[in-house]
Amino acid sequence: MLVAKYYKNDDVRIEEMPRPVIGQGEILVKVIASGICGTDVMEWYRIKKAPRILGHEIAGDIVESKTKKYKVGDRVFVSHHVPCEECKYCLAGNHTACDTLHGGNYDPGGYSEYVRVPAINVEKGVYVLPKNVSYVEGTMIEPLACVVRGHRIIGVRKGQTVLILGSGVSGLMNIQLAKLSGAHVIATDIDEYRLQKAKEFGADQVIHASQKIDRKADKVIICTGAQKAVGQAFECIDKKGTILLFAIPSVNIEIPTVDFWRNELSIVSSYGAAPVDLAESLNVIKNKGIDVNMLITHKLPLKDIQAGFRLVAEAKESLKVVIEP
Repeated sequence: MLVAKYYKNDDVRIEEMPRPVIGQGEILVKVIASGICGTDVMEWYRIKKAPRILGHEIAGDIVESKTKKYKVGDRVFVSHHVPCEECKYCLAGNHTACDTLHGGNYDPGGYSEYVRVPAINVEKGVYVLPKNVSYVEGTMIEPLACVVRGHRIIGVRKGQTVLILGSGVSGLMNIQLAKLSGAHVIATDIDEYRLQKAKEFGADQVIHASQKIDRKADKVIICTGAQKAVGQAFECIDKKGTILLFAIPSVNIEIPTVDFWRNELSIVSSYGAAPVDLAESLNVIKNKGIDVNMLITHKLPLKDIQAGFRLVAEAKESLKVVIEP
């Protein structure tokens, strides 16, 4: 089968490898759609483990099954990370801190024609797609679930002011979910294309990132790796407010200690998604609470994945790029 192996952002090679052989309790999924995540082009982060086959936002068809839980022909989304449900983190509801979740994956990765889904992922991370959810929409379940988790952590609620710094794919999903919760949303970016998209996706106020923001926010969600965004977050957060590091800069950040102390500010991070977040995300997509199709600007065959990586890395007039092996 064909796979796309990542060496660095501008070197993603189409190679051949044997189709995976499944064991007891496992399934083999033919990948129909696989989204390129923004973290896949974080070269400083990804290159440490290169070469490897990336891709963790997949939807496809089960073509082989050695479990009674799912059958050949089922249309599914598969989560690459699943928790053990038994460790102290899981028992406390902190599933994304679970060592099993961090250590697991499917084989070999979503940028391939087929993936072997290990038994634990079959048991805890396979979701049958409803008839009204397409494969391409299925690739958005995991990224939207990460947003769901972030909002759950910081408690986005009706009537709050939420400032979203960065209006790429993750920023736009944060805008939509915050509006769905009844929040007043302010969004920023440095790119005019993305600022226009922020308007289209429902932001109440859209501001160029170079301009001063004259309203304090109850919650600030950082959806860009730009170092300046961290400083802007602290400038704009209201007393008792919370800053969420949804995206992270490549260097350590500085905290204005006195303001942090006197105003009782909180800064938190969110990583990945737990099963409860994935289930909620699928439900939002199924019920069209958010139309994820609006986020998808490019669909490319596997052989053109290098062009897809370039589109995502350049972050110009593109949003979500989906590979269709």
